[in-house]
Amino acid sequence: MRYRIVLTSAAAVVGLGLLGAISGPGWDPVPMTETIDVETPDTSIGAAEQTDPIGTYEVVTSIVTVELAGAQIEARISEPVGAEGLRPGIVFVHGAGTGRYDTAFLAQAESLASAGVVTMVPNKRLDTYSTRDRDYIAMANDYLRSVMLLRGLPGVDPDLVGVYGESEGGWIVPVMAADNPAVGFVVLVASPVVPPRQQAAFAVDSYLRNIGVPVELLRSIPRFVGMEFPGGGFAYGMFDVRSFQQRMRQPVLVVYGTGDAAMPTVQGALQVVEDLTTAGNPDHTVRYYEGADHGIRVDHVLVPEFARDLSAWIQALPDSGHAEPRVAGAEPYQRFVAAPVERPRWFAEGDLIVAGLAGSILALLVGPVLWLVRRVRGRREASLADDVRGPLVTMAAGSLLTLVALVAYLLTVANLAQNYRTNPLLVQGGWLGLRLAGIASVVAGVVLVYRILDGRRLGALSAARTQAGRWTLAGAVGGSVVLLCDLAYWGVFPALW
Repeated sequence: MRYRIVLTSAAAVVGLGLLGAISGPGWDPVPMTETIDVETPDTSIGAAEQTDPIGTYEVVTSIVTVELAGAQIEARISEPVGAEGLRPGIVFVHGAGTGRYDTAFLAQAESLASAGVVTMVPNKRLDTYSTRDRDYIAMANDYLRSVMLLRGLPGVDPDLVGVYGESEGGWIVPVMAADNPAVGFVVLVASPVVPPRQQAAFAVDSYLRNIGVPVELLRSIPRFVGMEFPGGGFAYGMFDVRSFQQRMRQPVLVVYGTGDAAMPTVQGALQVVEDLTTAGNPDHTVRYYEGADHGIRVDHVLVPEFARDLSAWIQALPDSGHAEPRVAGAEPYQRFVAAPVERPRWFAEGDLIVAGLAGSILALLVGPVLWLVRRVRGRREASLADDVRGPLVTMAAGSLLTLVALVAYLLTVANLAQNYRTNPLLVQGGWLGLRLAGIASVVAGVVLVYRILDGRRLGALSAARTQAGRWTLAGAVGGSVVLLCDLAYWGVFPALW
């Protein structure tokens, strides 16, 4: 008896692992073989000898209102006190994690203004912006209202007002700049360059590898990032900025931190330079800052050399746009190419996954609900045979609790990854615990099957003695099987390859 349970359980676990491996897209990112030639570790900007250094001027700030189509936003203007002549200006475009002028770009705006550059940080328009729906072209048009306002301010050189896009702003700024002489220059900081779905898959892969997750868990990346989410939306995930970059004719400064695991730091710079070449634009400058994160910070402090170089590059335009060295700073490293993400098969799209999970949970609840109803009615006779009740409850509860534990595990791993923290015991031990829980559920299911079969062979009473028992047995088995298949899809059961 024990041997057949062990052998059958092993076969079932292997079968579930095989099902998980073949039921959706795999994940085998292509190694990044292209490199970018960094000419010197010195990031100083060429042609910047006569520029004002940071701290030259006192800074005064004011709040203005920007009229948008159907809305108003406020913006913070920072100006140098006593700067003579017309001064360059810059509008900051938010990334996904920022939205207010009183918390975003404070160090950058203060540094630039103290060197003589008029800065403007508008609030992000939020009434048309959500996790599910974003329109980068409409957002670009909104931010252009701020550009036009800044160009008209006294003391600002209207021909030298540029835009600074960080992270998600790297998809918006090229739209603003394409074929638009009103934008005098472009600064792309931690720009994704590739479409959002590709960048998301690249970032998740980098984060998970950095904290040492099991290889099997990486298989879930395209299955999650590539699927259509429940309820639709997320159309912006396919937005391709390249056609806009190929129409930028302004000087462009491209900036990355070598400690930024979320961005394709080599591929991104190479792509921007290639797109500018297509545009017939020779004015590009690329800078890499050692150990800097997504916001070009080290230990939460803006890298001083970045602020210095940004200020000098803006003030020295147009000469700095094509001054040597073109590419300078720390040597970047990009392990894999950010590439298109394969879509899951039809049965693994978001709506169907949610429907399947909801249906399986409802099926598992049939037994407890019927038990409660029978108790209320005073019917206490057993609806299931004694020898099947234990493995049935173990299989049903085990599969459901394993799914809950998987969600908790993934949330914990995501928190570790986003905060650049490692915990091998939690990451590896948690995954092993999940697998053991899943295997225990499978073993319980195998025991249940053999007890039902043995009971029939020996002529014992039926495993389900009442109609309620038959409903309980069918719901628990059906719901558990669906949950075990879901767990297999997300890699809980080991595959043979």
